[in-house]
Amino acid sequence: MQDVKLFSGTSSHYLAESIADYYGYSLGKLDLQRFSDGEMQPVINESVRGMFVFFIQSTHAPSENLFELLLMIDAAKRASANYISAVIPYFGYARQDRKDKPRVPISAKLVANLLQAAGANRIMTMDLHADQIQGFFDIPVDHLKSEAIFMPYLEGNLNNNVVFACADVGGVKRARAYSKHFGRDLVICDKYRKKANEVEGITVIGDVKDREVILIDDIVDTAGTLGKAAQALIDKGAVKIRSICTHAVLSGKAIETIEASRIDEMIVTDSIPLKKQSPKIKVLSSAKLFAKAIRNTHEHRSIEALFVDK
Repeated sequence: MQDVKLFSGTSSHYLAESIADYYGYSLGKLDLQRFSDGEMQPVINESVRGMFVFFIQSTHAPSENLFELLLMIDAAKRASANYISAVIPYFGYARQDRKDKPRVPISAKLVANLLQAAGANRIMTMDLHADQIQGFFDIPVDHLKSEAIFMPYLEGNLNNNVVFACADVGGVKRARAYSKHFGRDLVICDKYRKKANEVEGITVIGDVKDREVILIDDIVDTAGTLGKAAQALIDKGAVKIRSICTHAVLSGKAIETIEASRIDEMIVTDSIPLKKQSPKIKVLSSAKLFAKAIRNTHEHRSIEALFVDK
């Protein structure tokens, strides 16, 4: 009998099915029952005693997605699972990783505490908003990089005049990885505010005249910054703008903002399901990457080989 089980939460079922297909197993049987007031009760409908259990669930809004994952982990722990891994393609609340003003929570640390208290033995995620969030955990964290998905796609889709850019200075390290890998120039978009709550301005550092620019970011939420960065690059002489963003949060009117912007194409992963299709948005699957990482974890092999520069 197999000693590994893959289960899906409701928010990531589309992705979990693809991961299971690549892995070669069917998803485990799990029902999410609800009381009349909406209270959740996950029920695992097969034995997990002594097994390696992987729960696949992104924790994007609403917060029920996170709480459902916590309940699934607790159910497996109480059913005597041997080893429980939370596979979280998009780790929600990661943007709140420090106190940037008085009297605010460090929510990413709280989520880490909750996952450990629920009974998770391991965390597997992709492109955390800040690498240091790994240090919030006292259990192993497999931090996968979306470069393993995007870089192979770009190999056959790069013109000679392409440069890479970050939408703000916080993304310099991420964009530099692409410019170094492909041997292209790096451009920085420096975001600033004239006054609090006023429209941001963008300063472009680098030469983009007659160049195609690929903007690199980890999260696209409202798409406001990306749209402004794209316009600033066009104003500086860029001829085409593409964007790579790992996690397509796309809240509010983000898709409409992208369609109205100077961005020609946005490439994202399926860590979060798209709320609406758009001709400008292309989705690449992360299923194969996660399936390989899950297999290597289960077989006690290194996941180092899954990183592009290795």
